[in-house]
Amino acid sequence: NTIEFTGSLHATVVKQVRLKSPSSFTLVYNAFLVGRDAEDFSLPKGDSVTIPPGGQGFLNVEFTIRFLHPAEAMLLLISNKVDGVHGATLTFSLKSEVKNIEPIGMIKCKSPCYEL
Repeated sequence: NTIEFTGSLHATVVKQVRLKSPSSFTLVYNAFLVGRDAEDFSLPKGDSVTIPPGGQGFLNVEFTIRFLHPAEAMLLLISNKVDGVHGATLTFSLKSEVKNIEPIGMIKCKSPCYEL
C-alpha cells in the first residue's frame, strides 16, 4: 500500500493510518520509518499503536514538504507479542509530491536593467 503526501511546498501534511484487527486478541504494533528520506517523516503521536480485539487503531504520519523532488520512505509496523499472539508485519510506502509553490513573501526592489 502507498500513502501519498501531496501539497504545497513548505506545507505540513498529516495522514492517518487505520489498522483493523479481526483477531480476538489485542495487537500492539511498533512503527519504524526507514528509507532514503525517512528523517523527513515523523510519528507525532508516538510510534506505538494498540488494536483492541476486533477493533481498530490509528497511527498518524506527518511530513513537511521541504524540497521539490519527491520524498520516499517506508513505514514498517512490527507487532509485539501480547497474549501469546503476534500480528503480521505490515509495510506501507510513503511518497510525496509538490502540487504547487506559493511564495512565503515578496521583495520589491528597483534596479537599472542596462547601463552604458
